[in-house]
Amino acid sequence: MRKPILFLSLLSLAMPLAGAQAQVTVEESLSQPASAVAKATAAGCENNPGPFITLTGELTLGGLGARLIFRNNEQGTHEHIEDVNVDVTILEAGETLRFAKQPPQGGVGGNPHIFLQFYDGDWKPLSSPKYLGRCVQGLKAAALLFPMPTDVTAVLGGDCSNSPGPFISLSGELTLGGLNAKLIFSNTKKLAPHVTDAQVEVKFTILAPGETIDFAKQPPLGGVGGNPRIYLQFTNDQGKAVGDEVYIGRCVQL
Repeated sequence: MRKPILFLSLLSLAMPLAGAQAQVTVEESLSQPASAVAKATAAGCENNPGPFITLTGELTLGGLGARLIFRNNEQGTHEHIEDVNVDVTILEAGETLRFAKQPPQGGVGGNPHIFLQFYDGDWKPLSSPKYLGRCVQGLKAAALLFPMPTDVTAVLGGDCSNSPGPFISLSGELTLGGLNAKLIFSNTKKLAPHVTDAQVEVKFTILAPGETIDFAKQPPLGGVGGNPRIYLQFTNDQGKAVGDEVYIGRCVQL
């Protein structure tokens, strides 16, 4: 199955690098591919007022990288352009966040049909309701592939006074959007468009918005000689460019 691609929205704040030990902060909003798997366990299927369901599972994130581009000239001129690209990994593909067992949730009486629906952090649907099964028959796991909204704050630091060129390091954090879910208990396998007496909905949060993942400072990276122009571009887990290059500034040698 093909993974969702990354979508990039440019919200960058960039300042020119100048002098030794300069720092620049770049902020981007993007969506990275993610997958969620939720396993449901039912108890008390024949009790009144109905079954009690607990959910466990995990959220797996796609990889995210960055590309530093050192260019000795501005594109669009007639002069020769020399690029040196250096790729770094911000987040390894397969990073997993496990969500703990949710408290028991009560359903409708009898032996209801049970569905699970996923939502983003703003409670906008990410999927249609997924049928888990009927309480006494055992419940299936539910899986979802979706784009996870992510804000990236990248701090570039470096020394522009070295030869043959600047040495740049990259650090920062990822701030994840939320993931919510809803359990639906129904006396029929066909869901009604609105909640009825025979249909009960229970909402809960899997991942609260604002969960952060720090990425450590990458080793110093050498650029082209002289006083290059420096650009930053984010990449997916296959190293393919995502969105446009962000111009950071010119690294002024002392």
